[in-house]
Amino acid sequence: MTRPDEKQHATVPLNLMLTLAALVVIVAGMRAGADLLVPVLLSLFIAVVCSAPIHALQRRGVHQRLAVWLTLVVLSVLVSLLAFLLVNSVGTFTDELPGIQKTLQEYYYSVLTHLSGMGLDIDADWVAGEMDIAKLVAWLPELLSQMGGLLVQSLLVSLLVVFLLFEMLNFPDKIAHALDNPAPSLRRFSQFNHTLKRYLAVKTLVSLATGALVWLACLLTGSEFPLLWAVLAFALNYIPNIGSAMAAVPPVLLMMVSPESGALKALILAGAYLVINVVMGNLVEPRIMGRALGLSTFVAFLSLVVWGWIFGTAGMLLSVVLTMTLKIALESHPQTIWLARLLGSREGLAPNGSG
Repeated sequence: MTRPDEKQHATVPLNLMLTLAALVVIVAGMRAGADLLVPVLLSLFIAVVCSAPIHALQRRGVHQRLAVWLTLVVLSVLVSLLAFLLVNSVGTFTDELPGIQKTLQEYYYSVLTHLSGMGLDIDADWVAGEMDIAKLVAWLPELLSQMGGLLVQSLLVSLLVVFLLFEMLNFPDKIAHALDNPAPSLRRFSQFNHTLKRYLAVKTLVSLATGALVWLACLLTGSEFPLLWAVLAFALNYIPNIGSAMAAVPPVLLMMVSPESGALKALILAGAYLVINVVMGNLVEPRIMGRALGLSTFVAFLSLVVWGWIFGTAGMLLSVVLTMTLKIALESHPQTIWLARLLGSREGLAPNGSG
C-alpha cells in the first residue's frame, strides 16, 4: 500500500513539469501578442506613475475625477512639447546620419592605418572589412525607429491610460464586492500598489534627472543634438548594466569625429557620462529607493535577455520594470515571498539572512 508521503513526493515532478509547460505556453503567447501587450504594459506603467500626483491632488481637497483630468492635461502638454522638439532633432540627425557614418568610417580606417604604421601587425583593409562601422552604428537608427513606433502608438496608449486611471479609482471597491473576504486581498493589493508606485516613481524621476544632466553635459561640451541624447539617456536608463554605456556611445563618437570638437572634448563628455551614471545609479537611486527594492545583478541581466527576446527593444527598455513588478507581486503574498527574495540583491537581505 502506498503511503501518503510517498504519493505526495511522487506528484512533485508532475507538478514541476506542468508548471514549466504552462510557463512555456505563457511566454509563447506573450511573444506572439507582443504588438498588443507592449502598448498595454506601457500604458499600465504610465497610469501607475500618474496615480501619485492624482493622490497628491486628492489630499489637497481636489475631487477624484478632476484630479485625473488635471494630471492628464499636464502630462499631455509636456509630452506634446517634448515630442515636437524631439521630432526636429531626430529628423535633422537622420538627414546627417549618412555623412556621420562616412566621417566615422574614415576616422576608423585612419586609426587602423596609423596602428599598422606603428609596427603592429594589423591589416587595415581586412579589419575594416570584417568590422563594418556602418553595421556597428546601425543599432541606433533601429532603436530610434522602435521608439518612434511607440510614439506612433501614442494615441492607443493615451486612451488606455485614461481608461486605466478612471478604472483604478473604483478597483478596490470592485474587489470588495467580488470577494467574500476581501480584507486580505485588499491588503495585499494595497501593499503591491504602494511598492510598485514608489518604485516606478523613483525610477522615472532618476531617469529624468539623468536625462537632464546628460542634456546639460552635452550643451556645455558643445555636442550636437543634446535633446536627442538626453531622451536616449532617459530611455536607456531603464536597461540594466549596459543601458548607460549604450546611451554614451553615439554622442561620444559623434564628438570624436567632429572637426569642431575632437578627442579631448569627447573624453570630457565620456567622463561626464561616467560620473552621472555612477552618481545616479550607485548613490542616488539606491539611497532613495532602498536596497530592498533592488535586483541581483544576474537577475537584472537575465531579465534584459528574456524580456528583450519576448518583446524586442521595448522589452529591453521595460525589462527591469517588468521584473521588479513580478518581484513586488511575489513579495505581496506570503506563499511566494521566497521567490521574491531569490530575485533580490544581497544588500536587501537582513543581517541574519532571514530577510
